[in-house]
Amino acid sequence: MKVKPRRVGIYAGAFDPVHAGHIAFALQAIDAAKLDVVYFIPERLPRQKPQVTHYAHRVAMIRRALRPYQTMDVLELEDRSFTVYRTQSRLERKFKSAQFVMLCGTDVIAHMPSWPHVGRLLNRFELCIGIREGESTASAERMLAKLPAAPLAVTTVKSYAGAVSSTKMRDALRLNRGAKGLLQSVVAYAKQEWLYV
Repeated sequence: MKVKPRRVGIYAGAFDPVHAGHIAFALQAIDAAKLDVVYFIPERLPRQKPQVTHYAHRVAMIRRALRPYQTMDVLELEDRSFTVYRTQSRLERKFKSAQFVMLCGTDVIAHMPSWPHVGRLLNRFELCIGIREGESTASAERMLAKLPAAPLAVTTVKSYAGAVSSTKMRDALRLNRGAKGLLQSVVAYAKQEWLYV
């Protein structure tokens, strides 16, 4: 009997800091794309974000946020940022015969056509796209049409927390205020380490 390949979700980003929107999207993706696990991959030096909180702090906050969830984990890679050429090869070696599903918001899909070797990624990965506030399935489809190749499959989910952003979380932490989507584990860690002040 042929064994079905493990379905592995890959969620790369800055996560500065991780928030309820990230967690909600991962949970939606697990359900909608039938994933066995989602790995959060914090990027050491994210594209277009030159000023980010130290990598070790971001990893620590993600680990704390994911404690309640058995189907989510952090994957630390030595790559400075997610690249198709290096990161995809590392993932393929680590998770042999897995079917990969990349989790990304519509903001990422908009930039994807400019990624080097993106065709190679699309030939191997499915996409699970979180529709952010102000976007729609139709706008996501227009973005996908600009890609140089069609992904293996596409699943779209309307984000439960499409308006939540890390920028809003940083502002709330800096001002010592609550905000929709701010995780208590992040608040406690940020206060302990004097982050975002």
